[in-house]
Amino acid sequence: MDKKNSKNLLIVTHSGNFHTDEVFACAVLSVLHDGNVEIARSREPEVWAKGDYVVDVGGEYDASRGRFDHHQSGGAGSRENGVPYSSFGLVWKEFGEKIAGSPYAMSIIDKRLVQPVDAGDNGFETFGVRGEVAPYILQDVISAFRPGWNEARTEDEGFFEAVAVAEKILSREIVRTRTEEEGKKHAEEAYIRAADKRIIILDDHYLWYEALGTKPEPLFVVKPDRGNMGKWKIEAVRGDVHSFKNRKNLPSAWAGKTGKELAEVSGVDDALFCHNKLFIAVAGSKEGALALAKIAVDAL
Repeated sequence: MDKKNSKNLLIVTHSGNFHTDEVFACAVLSVLHDGNVEIARSREPEVWAKGDYVVDVGGEYDASRGRFDHHQSGGAGSRENGVPYSSFGLVWKEFGEKIAGSPYAMSIIDKRLVQPVDAGDNGFETFGVRGEVAPYILQDVISAFRPGWNEARTEDEGFFEAVAVAEKILSREIVRTRTEEEGKKHAEEAYIRAADKRIIILDDHYLWYEALGTKPEPLFVVKPDRGNMGKWKIEAVRGDVHSFKNRKNLPSAWAGKTGKELAEVSGVDDALFCHNKLFIAVAGSKEGALALAKIAVDAL
């Protein structure tokens, strides 16, 4: 469909209480068409029939006709990992690569943003609870826009506010994954160039976790400290990007030390700071950060 068509395209979803999956499905379609869409909320088949897209209602999945429901008998399929599709995932599967710009960006956004929503909407848990503390997830963000029992606001008001927020989140995730994809290339090139592959030196604030976390040798990354002009930092590499466990900690004697105290204990004159958890340290120069990294690599 032509995004420059003067006639706004009609997206139809269900009325009543709204959920994260159709909110984001509508956001994907709005971003796809540069906002040139109208959204109707209805459970009436005659309204569905008018829609260029019908999402999360209608009992039909047919991407060629713009129908993206998953509530019909048998659902609308699952990914290879077993996560079923909701309306968000179905729309993303069809249009994600086009708006994300590459198969890589599409896949990363699917894993990071889309699959957790699809899983939750289909009754699959994807996170853990620690005692009484549970993560505040995307479903909670969208639920915050629903009207309370004693509020004058309507479901429609909440829904359209939530879609606007979802569009912003989705647009930023697209930018984020594109920069990650480019940064990954730079990190992999730095890995190839490194004489000692236990220490990888980056010349900018690239997101390196995926690129270097899959390599067996890297222990520390040395890079500019973004927002802290002229200073450089050393970061510990984690074996799992979803874990806080470092492959190797910075020396325990550095924990929580700053300024002169850290310089004395480390032997690096411009050492400035070391985190208590021993995964980040900062120095006043690239040479200082690299010296800290070399000491950390050889430390017991």
